[in-house]
Amino acid sequence: MKAFVPTGDPAEPVVLADVAEPTPRPDEALVKVEAFSVNRGETFRLERPAPGDRPGKDVAGLVVQAAADGSGPPAVTRVVGHPMAGGWAEYVAVPAHALAELPDGVSVLHGAALPLAGLTALRLLRAAGPVLGRRVLLTGASGGVGHFVTELAAAAGAQVTAVTRNAERGARLVELGAAEIVHDVADARGPYDLVLESTGGRALPLALARLARRGTLVWFGQACRTPVTLDFFDFFTGPESAVVRHFHYLDADTRLGDDLATLVRLTAEGRLHPEIGRVADWADTATALTDLRDRRIRGKAVLTLS
Repeated sequence: MKAFVPTGDPAEPVVLADVAEPTPRPDEALVKVEAFSVNRGETFRLERPAPGDRPGKDVAGLVVQAAADGSGPPAVTRVVGHPMAGGWAEYVAVPAHALAELPDGVSVLHGAALPLAGLTALRLLRAAGPVLGRRVLLTGASGGVGHFVTELAAAAGAQVTAVTRNAERGARLVELGAAEIVHDVADARGPYDLVLESTGGRALPLALARLARRGTLVWFGQACRTPVTLDFFDFFTGPESAVVRHFHYLDADTRLGDDLATLVRLTAEGRLHPEIGRVADWADTATALTDLRDRRIRGKAVLTLS
């Protein structure tokens, strides 16, 4: 089959190659990929690929071989899936617990845009606890996770202040329910009951300083790739007794497939709106990767296989 493999070359991060079709384990289904989406974190990993790396975590397509142990959807079921690797290919083996049925009303394009960003947003808000009536500061709101967090949190009754440098993106976040847009964390007024922080560097200490006493900051990323420096004594000037919590989306008590099904249902009901910044044939994958890395794409880059 055809699949994308890393090159380690920033100018052409992946190339299309002939590889062996995957052999599913008993608890895996074989999925014919019809669309896959790209996450910015995957572009970081492509900078220094390990031997045997095969990218691709967000896919939508058709089950062509059901899991042998009887778990998961049957053959000829439209699905959205979240394998840990290998999704940028014609076929991918996906654990049955990481698949959800895709109804006819949800396209494979929107399905492929859901998994990593949607799962992160859904589980992040669960980890944060009830948000009804709470003031929430969200950094790094321009990306896919920020989009989903804004829409889900606002629908749950939160008053969301979203940080984005992009005016067009800010306008869209207001449409999705954000109460306020600021273009720099330093411009956020606070105090906030909850801070959801994903950029790291200078942004995290600034966001923490705007947290209310005994508030919570959930740290779920470091997009700027610059380490954070915190001063213990800064807590006494505002966020006294605050909680700083690390978050990883795979550390959850729910199954991936169940949470994917929730995201699909909300999308089908018109309550969640996956943002697609670019749709292209998979022959344009390398261009989409460099554009995403350089922030020339707003929303998900979704590649279709033809």
